[in-house]
Amino acid sequence: MTIVPTPVTAALAGAFSALTWPLIWPVVSGSDASATLWLVLATILLVALPAHAFVLGFGRSTAAGTRAVDSALLARIGTWLAGGVVTALLVAMLRSV
Repeated sequence: MTIVPTPVTAALAGAFSALTWPLIWPVVSGSDASATLWLVLATILLVALPAHAFVLGFGRSTAAGTRAVDSALLARIGTWLAGGVVTALLVAMLRSV
């Protein structure tokens, strides 16, 4: 199964990270070593892995030898960030009502 990153998958990955991170934060906040370990693991699983899979993809770039700017990748990164920010803002608005 090949995951093809698109702006929609990037926005969904951003929304996923924005929804799950506040749920896990109380568990991983603390000053002891195990809290730091769980913080790193949660960051990898809830932010880095979805971002890599649904924004970057796992396939090789077709233009790996060129040094040009990949505008589609930049658009997906922006969409990923926007999806996360919009989701976080919507959740904050819903909690304040």
